[in-house]
Amino acid sequence: MKHFFPILLICFSLNLSAQSVTCEDLMDFIETEGMYSSSVSSYTLDSSWLSKVTLYSYDMNYFVVAHIKTSEFSYASTPYIFCGIPYRNWLNFKNGSYGDTDSYGERFHKYIFNYQCDCK
Repeated sequence: MKHFFPILLICFSLNLSAQSVTCEDLMDFIETEGMYSSSVSSYTLDSSWLSKVTLYSYDMNYFVVAHIKTSEFSYASTPYIFCGIPYRNWLNFKNGSYGDTDSYGERFHKYIFNYQCDCK
């Protein structure tokens, strides 16, 4: 089972389907075996729906684990994983691009959301 995940990640980097892997397993693997790179916490995000957004790297690929609140007034959140994020997209999300006045939520949709992993 331990060798299954690196093979899976190679599939992701080649844009091959990996539908047999659960998103939870992929997230666990990335959070334990990947290298933590950066994070934006709820205090900085000041968002009604984003709780925490974390960037990890593994095998020269970037992954984002985003904790999305279960409701606008809740502290509870559900984690989701996003794969193959270009590093420039992370920087634009985290810092905003030149002259960008969008909120973190708007930047998340612009730079991260379209990189949803092909997992179930």
